[in-house]
Amino acid sequence: MAEQKKQQAGSKKVNQLRPLDSGVNISVKVISKKPIAQRNRLAECLVGDETGIIILTARNDQVDLIQEGSTLVLTKAKVDMFKGSMRLAVDRFGRIEVGAPASFSVEKDINMSLIEFERVDVVV
Repeated sequence: MAEQKKQQAGSKKVNQLRPLDSGVNISVKVISKKPIAQRNRLAECLVGDETGIIILTARNDQVDLIQEGSTLVLTKAKVDMFKGSMRLAVDRFGRIEVGAPASFSVEKDINMSLIEFERVDVVV
């Protein structure tokens, strides 16, 4: 019980994700899955929660685990930048688990991966 509260305390929603976030705990529902490279076993999955959607980059065994319509619990995920837009990813330090079916409906109007960011270096 205490472990569940601790995990919920550190969890975020999709609309709270920011560039280069790491250690993110989040529950999302898979909307679609599109294979990118067969040889490298890479896929882009559109995932979301009640606050918005984002692209999740899945690699290797993660591709087999993710199915359209399933609910995923991502532990220690990170936000990578690709051509100025955010992508959610889980590396070797994180974990993807298939969770119980989600009780929320996905907000498809707010796509966090469509927001473009530009890096600005400030010299003082």
